[in-house]
Amino acid sequence: MASAQGFKSLSQSNVSSPATHQASSTPRAPQQLRTPSNRKTIYDRNLNRTRTAELSRASFAYLFSEMVSYAQKRVTGIQDLERRLNEQGYPLGLRLLPLLLYREPPRTSVRPNRILPLLQFVHGPLWRHLFGRTADAIEHSSSVNNEYMISDNEPLVNQYISVPKEMNQLNCAAYVAGIIEGVCDGCGLKAAVSAHNGGTEMWPGKTVFLIRFEEGVVERESLLEGKR
Repeated sequence: MASAQGFKSLSQSNVSSPATHQASSTPRAPQQLRTPSNRKTIYDRNLNRTRTAELSRASFAYLFSEMVSYAQKRVTGIQDLERRLNEQGYPLGLRLLPLLLYREPPRTSVRPNRILPLLQFVHGPLWRHLFGRTADAIEHSSSVNNEYMISDNEPLVNQYISVPKEMNQLNCAAYVAGIIEGVCDGCGLKAAVSAHNGGTEMWPGKTVFLIRFEEGVVERESLLEGKR
């Protein structure tokens, strides 16, 4: 009997119940995400960490040729093929717009809401991000008020595409036209963008991107100009 009592007292003094242990424990503070000392995140830099921060042209040529081959399936003609390429580039333009604005300095990271700042954004930051340089020219049509043109003398997307003679009107830069259209729509300035062959003796591969804004965008631009 004495040994039993001794065992009982030992268990009561040294072993606590689960309820007592739970009450005595203190809740831990939730861990917070660590921020780099330079306050920069993954969105502030290019994912490619090579010295030149450029992709292999061979890789790009292979991937883009596969995209063209995929878009070429079950098309009814050149216009249908260019439309499909345009549709492939459009979502990329919508996603590139907020990323490039995020990487801009705070004073200039404002979404363009006028035609000229938008065209300058496409001509500069967008083209540099895609091709490592700015576009070659921005022009305004002298006959049609809502048409603007951005020229590229040597578009990268056409350098590795062999177009047969029966499809000489095809311009695979329709993919880039879709990117531009996505950027324009992302800024709230609705436009239809198409790529056209504009080769010259000096620049046989020159491409002109025709940006045709909707009438409502041009009317709004005129009202804003009148308020100055």
